[in-house]
Amino acid sequence: MRLPLLPLLTIAYLITSLTACVSYSELVNFDDIRAPQGQTREIENALDVKIQAKDLLRVDVESIDPEAAMPFNQGAEMAGVSQASNQNIQLFQGYLVDEDGYIDMPLLGRVKAAGQTIESLQFLIRGKLKTYLRDPVVNVRFLNFKVTVLGEVSNPGILNMANSRVTILEALGMAGDLTDYANRSSVLIVREQDGERSFQRLNLQTDEVFTSEYYYLKQNDVIYVEPIRARTATVSDPGQRVLAYLGPILSVVTLVIALASRN
Repeated sequence: MRLPLLPLLTIAYLITSLTACVSYSELVNFDDIRAPQGQTREIENALDVKIQAKDLLRVDVESIDPEAAMPFNQGAEMAGVSQASNQNIQLFQGYLVDEDGYIDMPLLGRVKAAGQTIESLQFLIRGKLKTYLRDPVVNVRFLNFKVTVLGEVSNPGILNMANSRVTILEALGMAGDLTDYANRSSVLIVREQDGERSFQRLNLQTDEVFTSEYYYLKQNDVIYVEPIRARTATVSDPGQRVLAYLGPILSVVTLVIALASRN
């Protein structure tokens, strides 16, 4: 006995769809936010990023007398160079924090940088410069503030940040957002600080992520977004991958046969 082709194709398509589907709850972020709409919360986990050994710092010094300030601006003689890339030039304009936590500046000698914030280091350098300059203005910023995003994101890789106040949500956004197969309940952050390595998992489906000390990122943090089981199945089972490709084809064939049967 021959079975009708249309019901068979319909059943095959339904089986294909069910085996590859991802539930709605697995795709939603912050579904468990408990704060009433319109209510505000004080930010208690605001992070002051501390300078560490091996950081690369840009120090700009200005004064009423520009020529007197010029020796303190490392790489100022390269300002007219236009052929080299901006990033390569910056590598020669920065002060590298050594293993002991110091930077070595002209006339000022070794200045303690590790353990300080950008603002506190600016204040310290400004005080030392008053011996040589009148009303000095000091600006310090990171040249190598970067985080690495891996796993189930659209564009994994290393992200160089111009701003040192970066949240995990901003980093994921710069990486193209999470894929449909991302495990939003278990996002791993690996952090190295003061010679120690720490690991922390964040659940992006609850509001606890906003109060975590890992919500604000530090330089050289690594974010890994692990896959859900549906993703693992498509990679490990070749048959599952075939079904994923057959799904759209079966749907088109089913539609064509259905339209043809009406005529």
